[in-house]
Amino acid sequence: MNAENGYDIEDLQVGMTATFAKTITEADIVLFAGVSGDNNAIHTNEEFAQTTIFGGRIAHGFLSASVISAAVANRLPGPGTVYLSQALRFKAPVRPGDTVHATVTVKSLNPEKARAELETVCTVKGKVVIEGEALVMTSSSARRAAAAAKS
Repeated sequence: MNAENGYDIEDLQVGMTATFAKTITEADIVLFAGVSGDNNAIHTNEEFAQTTIFGGRIAHGFLSASVISAAVANRLPGPGTVYLSQALRFKAPVRPGDTVHATVTVKSLNPEKARAELETVCTVKGKVVIEGEALVMTSSSARRAAAAAKS
């Protein structure tokens, strides 16, 4: 573990898993629209959204996917982790009031580069809404020890 209680690459094992959950609120959708500039009516206008295949407003895909970032940053590998890439496949809509459960699972490790490949899955009420893969860089106790030895 690093000083912030994040997993070092040396602590990780293939198959390790962690979950973070967040309920997507009206405020989250409004704030995300403001921060991102994505004011698509499917997210912000109920009257319009009722005329779409969704039959009502849905949360921004990237707002829902951001719960994966929280799982990575707060749970596994945790503090000190840096995103390198994220692939996403959106499978179903997330609606205001839904609780998104983001689960990350270690798929493979590259200790020399302090890299971990993660499977990422978001569910709402047990249904997969987003799936994908992430590549992250973790902290490393070996790198800290080598840096300390040089100083």
